[in-house]
Amino acid sequence: MENFVVSARKYRPDRFDTVVGQEHVVQTLKNAIKNRHLAHAFLFCGPRGVGKTTSARLLAKTINCTQLSADFEACNQCNSCTAFNANASFNIYELDAASNNSVDDIRGLVDQVRYAPQGAQYKIYIIDEVHMLSAQAFNAFLKTLEEPPPYAKFILATTEKHKILPTILSRCQVFDFHRIKIDDAVKQLKKICLSENIQAEEEALHIIGKKSDGAMRDALSIFDRIVSFSGNKVTYADVIANLNILDYDYYFRATNFLLSGNLPASLLLFDEILNNGFEAQHFLHGFSEHIRNLMVCKHPDTLKLLEVAPNVANKFAQQSQACSSSWLLNALNMLNQTDFNYKLSKNQRLHVELALMKLCNLGRAIQLSTQQPMVDEKKKIDLSTAPAAEPKIDTGLKPAESMPILPLVLVQPKIAMSEPVSEKSTLERLKEQVNKQKEIDALQQNLEENEEEVYIENKAFTLESFSIIWLSYINKLENSGKSRLAAFLKDSPLKLQGEEKIEVELKSQLESEMMEEERLELIPFFRKQLQNTLLDIIFTINKERIQHMAKLTKPDQLKKMVGKNPILGEFVQGLGLEIDY
Repeated sequence: MENFVVSARKYRPDRFDTVVGQEHVVQTLKNAIKNRHLAHAFLFCGPRGVGKTTSARLLAKTINCTQLSADFEACNQCNSCTAFNANASFNIYELDAASNNSVDDIRGLVDQVRYAPQGAQYKIYIIDEVHMLSAQAFNAFLKTLEEPPPYAKFILATTEKHKILPTILSRCQVFDFHRIKIDDAVKQLKKICLSENIQAEEEALHIIGKKSDGAMRDALSIFDRIVSFSGNKVTYADVIANLNILDYDYYFRATNFLLSGNLPASLLLFDEILNNGFEAQHFLHGFSEHIRNLMVCKHPDTLKLLEVAPNVANKFAQQSQACSSSWLLNALNMLNQTDFNYKLSKNQRLHVELALMKLCNLGRAIQLSTQQPMVDEKKKIDLSTAPAAEPKIDTGLKPAESMPILPLVLVQPKIAMSEPVSEKSTLERLKEQVNKQKEIDALQQNLEENEEEVYIENKAFTLESFSIIWLSYINKLENSGKSRLAAFLKDSPLKLQGEEKIEVELKSQLESEMMEEERLELIPFFRKQLQNTLLDIIFTINKERIQHMAKLTKPDQLKKMVGKNPILGEFVQGLGLEIDY
């Protein structure tokens, strides 16, 4: 049986012009050979499988070639080239630093540097995975790397440039290798298919190039696996079946269902995906990329970012015409949040299904948010200036602005202190307090449902509307077990600074530190509820109150605390302690 040679070895580049996707490195090296400006040390950096070691070997073979071609490529016919191709060259040494990283290994290499090359111009040392050398080995190598003999050349290769000592980096000519582009990988795979007499669909090769994640060696390994499965005909269906990839068709169908608001079909499609053995998070990742590709198709300047086969690109272009930019942006945000919280969810299937339900209603929510307010601004009635014949009192209520997600927000009632408080006004005030509490409860329920919001522009807000949501946030803290935080927020005065800044006055440095930790949840919460991304909340400390507390003795401080919280007094008495009032 004939020995099989994998494509990564069989089609390894033997000339500079066959190196894939590294034109900037190849051109620089060929110019250096042409102009005889070869550095004594090179460092090739980049991801795995992009041609670092291959380029190092090509450079070593080319600079020792005695019959360079007109384009400064190795001839592959002279004694030096034939010896190199047969792995029998005495002037080129390769060291794998992953397994030979001790001081003794480097000292052995340094000892060989003293001997001149045999039948060649240069003696080349290739050290792969050089970042694996120990600190002592680097130090032992440093002097030789700095002042080598004129015939010695060092070519270092690494995938982790940041692990190499700066003293080594400063003595090398550094080349950064790029990830292989999908188009370049597809071109190389087409050449191999032509050479091996293999028929391959272009979509299949695009999937292989995409799955390789920029590594040509991985693309060739995947290609060999697919050929072993399907024979001399590589199809798109065989590739997605072997690489555990969802078909593009699933995402196109899911997008059409969501755009039309067809929730049953969306849920059934998701169930079909799960029954085919795919993970729910796998669907989330692929669908997020699908929405991103649709967003890319919305503008001609970003079409180059779409890395798919031409016939699939046409499908993306057609479907993108049916999607608005606001729908795509909000859908991508929802999918990102769903993916972010996926691991935290106890019922992960329901977690994804809930996201699909929201996406089905996303178009309707956007439509409602862009509608004009029901009440004309010019026809709004100021209750404080109503005619005397009307049996209405001054409640200070302001017309609500258009808020698509949040419920109607009422402001604090304003009653002049100079007016006599009648039985009727007292009753009205009680009703207003009841309505206000209902409003807070409704808002709190809306928050617990964790509905996604869609808004187009920043909405203006008042201190009164902020105060309503402030109370609901305090209730939220109490329900989540943060009663201590909620307690001192109830007594913290609020001030409106400008149009988008709220100042919260605190009593102590401890409270300020606690609120700084809470800001991560507090700021997004209020920006979301008030539909204003410019809102900012700052916390200040009242130094006068701190100084006043500092002057009180500990018994006086305890008395003051008991006065504010009678339960503390009962607790002290329960312990049998006495407080002198």
